[in-house]
Amino acid sequence: MSTINSFGIDLGTSNIKIFSEESKSIFVERNMIAIENKRNLLAYGDSAYAMYEKSPSNIVASYPVCNGVIADIQNMETLVKYFINDLSKGGMKMSDYYVAVPTDVTEVEKKAFYDLIKESSVKARKIMVVEKAIADGLGLGIDVKTSQGVMVINVGYATTEISILSLGGIVLSRLIKVGGFKFGESVRNAIRKEYSLLIGEKTAEKTLESLYELEINRQPALVFGRDIVSGLPIEREIPTKLIDEALIENFATIIDNIKVILERTPPELGADIRRQGIYLTGGASQISRLASLIERATDLKVNVPEEPITTVALGLAKVIKDDKFNSLAYYIEGMGR
Repeated sequence: MSTINSFGIDLGTSNIKIFSEESKSIFVERNMIAIENKRNLLAYGDSAYAMYEKSPSNIVASYPVCNGVIADIQNMETLVKYFINDLSKGGMKMSDYYVAVPTDVTEVEKKAFYDLIKESSVKARKIMVVEKAIADGLGLGIDVKTSQGVMVINVGYATTEISILSLGGIVLSRLIKVGGFKFGESVRNAIRKEYSLLIGEKTAEKTLESLYELEINRQPALVFGRDIVSGLPIEREIPTKLIDEALIENFATIIDNIKVILERTPPELGADIRRQGIYLTGGASQISRLASLIERATDLKVNVPEEPITTVALGLAKVIKDDKFNSLAYYIEGMGR
């Protein structure tokens, strides 16, 4: 049996997802690092997220990935090294790495994904990339190498990637800077305007995660924050209608861009999409009524997986394990092995 392990890495802005061929499992943690006094690593992953919005000024908790691309290469290298070491249980060995990259980014930004693994001291034997939308399609259970047209919409923390797939490639793609963060920001702004109440990113995120259940049970959202007038911490009930209305503009932006891509889709591929519907995935895809609004606006069925946060990692696993899909991974031009 080969001693070479393979890892599939999906570097999300909010979460990092890593598939390990050796353990046949997918690791998911917050893609966050906490640095003390500008130089000392204090925490990473979920532990760093626990400090977010709570730490003193000498501790900075941050996301090294911004809008789907690597913004802080040094901290991201540190995170990859520690996460891979944890998955290897301290026994890091020579491995192959498959990294998901967005389509609508520059070649320099794509090269940064390669450089990240190369400089992370993770004993990389080879480093290959897979288009994120292609991995998404595979993770959704679609055979992306056939001639059928497939529309995949990945709603992440910072971006939404809309893609049309066929014959193992991407026919059309659009990356827009609307996602879970923007959803939360809109909710925070609405609550501040309506109730003079400041709430944090974490509170907004938790509120959005529970929104569907609250609406089903006809319950208001209970949030904690700081009253702008008195300056005191308070707890307040927020009607879900206000939160829904705050999200409408963001949802409309996503839907408008979906329509633009559909209008540009060749007729034969459009017929395939009509038959099988749209595939909606990504960590922020299940918030509120997004799926039903897309269905209503496009008159197309919307398919939503049970675990939308891990579909890209599942797709990378198929590229690694299945010879049929090996060719979907490639070396970045000029990088070689």
